[in-house]
Amino acid sequence: MSKKPAAATKPAAATKPRAVTGAAAAVKPAVTIRHYCQGIGDCHLLTFPAPDGSPFRILIDCGIHVSVQGGPALVSDIVADVRSQTGGKIDVLVITHEHWDHVSGFLTSKDLFAGFDVKEVWMAWTEDPADQQAAELDRFKGAALTALQGVSQRLDADQAPTPYLASIRDGLQSVLGFQFGAAGERVRSARNAAASLSKSKPIYLEPGKPPLSIKELPKLRIYVLGPPRDKAALRLEEKAGEMFPLASGGPFARALAAGLKMNDGTGDATYVDELCPFERYVGTDLSAALHGDKGSDTTLDIAAFVREHYSGLVSHPAANEDSDQSWRRIDADWMGIAADLALQLDRGVNNTSLVLAFEFTDSNNVLLFPGDAQIGNWLSWKDLKWQQEQATVTTADLMARTVYLKVAHHGSQNATPQKQGIDLLTNTDLSAFIPTNKDDAKKVHWGEMPYDAIVTALAEKTSGRVIRADDKWLADKNGKPPFAAPSGSIRAVRHAPRDATRGPGGLWIEVDLA
Repeated sequence: MSKKPAAATKPAAATKPRAVTGAAAAVKPAVTIRHYCQGIGDCHLLTFPAPDGSPFRILIDCGIHVSVQGGPALVSDIVADVRSQTGGKIDVLVITHEHWDHVSGFLTSKDLFAGFDVKEVWMAWTEDPADQQAAELDRFKGAALTALQGVSQRLDADQAPTPYLASIRDGLQSVLGFQFGAAGERVRSARNAAASLSKSKPIYLEPGKPPLSIKELPKLRIYVLGPPRDKAALRLEEKAGEMFPLASGGPFARALAAGLKMNDGTGDATYVDELCPFERYVGTDLSAALHGDKGSDTTLDIAAFVREHYSGLVSHPAANEDSDQSWRRIDADWMGIAADLALQLDRGVNNTSLVLAFEFTDSNNVLLFPGDAQIGNWLSWKDLKWQQEQATVTTADLMARTVYLKVAHHGSQNATPQKQGIDLLTNTDLSAFIPTNKDDAKKVHWGEMPYDAIVTALAEKTSGRVIRADDKWLADKNGKPPFAAPSGSIRAVRHAPRDATRGPGGLWIEVDLA
C-alpha cells in the first residue's frame, strides 16, 4: 500500500443531522468498527469496504490491564474472534503506545496470533529505536521503572506500613500494571511481539507530515495528530515547570535510586548521593541509633533521644501512663515521591500515544482515534495544518467534521480536554465509544473513570449516542442501546455477550458508520 499525500478535497463545515429513511439505512457503511469490551484496555477492528468489494482491515491495539481478573483468557476470546472475522488477515496493525493494556494480547495470546498475516505495523516515532529523541524518552522510562520497582518491592515487604505508605504501595501496583504482566513480563516484550507479526519493519509515524493514503482505499486519508515532537508538549502536568525529564530519569528517579542504594547497602564508599541534603559522614545511621550508639558526640545519647522522641514507650510517671512515640517515625516516608514519579511515567507514556484521524474524502466525515493521549498530546494538535492543493486542512476543521470518537484513556479527566477537545466536536452526527468498565477501574483505586463530567458532555454532544464497554445491555443477547439506530453517524449496532465463564458483560460491540 502507498503512503503518499492524497488528492485534495475542500474541507466541509460541521454537517447537519440527516433524515434517515429505510433506503438510506440500507446503504453500505463507510466502515464497520468492532470494539472489544475487556473493560480496561483497547482493541478495535476497523473494516473498510474497498471499491472491488474486498474488506480492508485495520486492527488498533490488543490488550488488557493486569488487574482484570481472568484477563488473558478474555483476550484469548477476543483474538479468536478477530481471527474468525478476518481469517487472520490484517492489512494494518496499529500500536498506539507502550502500555500493557494496549499490547498484552500480542504476548499472552502469542500462539493465537502466530498464524496471522499482517501486512504492515504502524507505530509512533517514539517507538523507533533509531530515533535519538525516542531513545532519550526510553532512557527516562528505564530509569523510572527501575526506581519504581525497587520502591514497590520494598513496600511489599513491609508487614505494617503506615496508611500513607500503604496508599503509595497500592498506587504503584496500579501504575506498574501498565508496564508488567501478572508473570512479570515487560511491556516491551509485548510491543515487540506485535511488531514481529509483520515481515516488514514497522512504519513510524509523526505529526506534521502529509496525510497517509492507502491505494486500496482511494477515498480515505489518514492524518497523524500525535505524539508531538515538541518536548514542552510532552509535559506530564499542566504546570509550566513540569516538563518531560529526559535521559537521566529526572530528579525523582535519581533520588529514589540513591535512597534505595543507601538503604540496602549497595552504595559503596565511592557512591555519591547527589540529592542528599547532608554529607554522607554527617549524622548517625538509624539502625545504630536504635541500638544504643552515642554517635560522634559522646555528650549526646543518640539512642535515648531517638527512643524518647521517635520509638518505643516513654513513661510519664506524673500521669501514671506510657505513651508510644513510634507514630512520629518517618523512616520510609522518603519513598513517597514514588507517587509523583509514577504519575510522571504513566502520563508521559500516554502522551506518546499515536493519534489518528481517518477522513473520508467523499463525505468529509472524520473518525478520531486518540489512543490514550492526555493533555500534553491534545494541546499540541491545535496549530497543525496540512495544505491540500487549494485547501488548508486544520486540526480544528478535522475535529469539527468528526462523526465518531474513540474516547481516550478510559474517559479520564485529563484525557479529553474541554476547550481543545469536546468544545471542538461540533458535528451533530457525532457518536462515541468509551472502552472502560467503571467497576474494574474502582478495583485498582482509580478515581472517576470514566469521568462523569466528560460522559455528560459527550451525551449532550451526541444526543445520547455514547456506548460504554460496561453498558449493561451488552450482556444480554437481545439487549438494545438507549438510542435509535440508525441515528447520527451510526447506521446499525450489533453486539455479542461474553462466554459465561469469563464473567458478565459484552465481548464486543459493532457499529456500521455512514
